[in-house]
Amino acid sequence: MADTEEKKAKKPDKPPRPEGSERPDKAAKADQGAKAAKAAKGGDKAAAKAKSEQPAAPRQPEPKVPARLKVEFEDKIRSRLAERFGYKNRLQIPTLDKIVINMGIGEGVADRKKVEAAAADLALIAGQKAVVTNARKSIATYKLRAGQAIGCKVTLRKARMYEFLDRLINIALPRVRDFRGLSPKSFDGRGNYTLGIKEHIVFPEIDYDKTTDVWGMDITVCTTARNDEEARALLTAFNFPFRQ
Repeated sequence: MADTEEKKAKKPDKPPRPEGSERPDKAAKADQGAKAAKAAKGGDKAAAKAKSEQPAAPRQPEPKVPARLKVEFEDKIRSRLAERFGYKNRLQIPTLDKIVINMGIGEGVADRKKVEAAAADLALIAGQKAVVTNARKSIATYKLRAGQAIGCKVTLRKARMYEFLDRLINIALPRVRDFRGLSPKSFDGRGNYTLGIKEHIVFPEIDYDKTTDVWGMDITVCTTARNDEEARALLTAFNFPFRQ
C-alpha cells in the first residue's frame, strides 16, 4: 500500500488542456465528416440540376367530348335561325345563356335535413353543387323567420347546361305522368322560358327506392333572344315538345 501511494505521488500531473482545443484524432474525424457532408450536398445539387435539365415527358391531354346539343347548334341550328330571321351579323343569332333550376322546400321550415336532402338530389340531377336559399323576411303566418333555409337552386352554363337540356328533353319529360306537351305561353317577353315539374324522380339520377320525399322544381331557360318569337324558334330547334 505504501509503494502504490509513493508511485502516485511521484507521477507528474498533466497540464490542463486549453479551452477550445480537441484531440487530434477527433478533429480529423470532424473534418472528414464535414467534407463528406459537403460532397454529398454537392452531389445532390448536381443530381437535381441534371434532373431539371432533362426534358419533361409530354402530358397527354384528357379527352373531352363536346355536348351533343352544342355541336348540333353550331352545325345546323345556327344557320337555320340566321336564314329564317335574316340576321346579317353572326352575333345576332339567339343562343342559350344559362339554365336555372329552383326547388322550394316548404317543409324545411320544420326540418332542416329535408332541405339538405333536396340539395343533394338536385346536385345529382344537375351535376353541380346546389346552393341553399334562405328566406328574405319573416312571415308569422307560415312560422317563417328571416334567414331560414327554405329551398335550393343551381345555375348551369356552357357544357353542363347543354347536357342537362339533352337529358331533360329526351329522358325526363317523356317520363312525366300524363305528359301532353309544354305550354307555348310560358315566355316572359324577354326570351326566357320557365317550366315546372311536379316530381323530381323523373330524372334517372334519382333512385326511387331510396327517396323518402318527392319535390317539384322550376326550370328557367335563359336565352339571348330579343323577343318571344326568336326564343320559341330557338327552343323548337332543340326539339322542345311544345303543345300545338
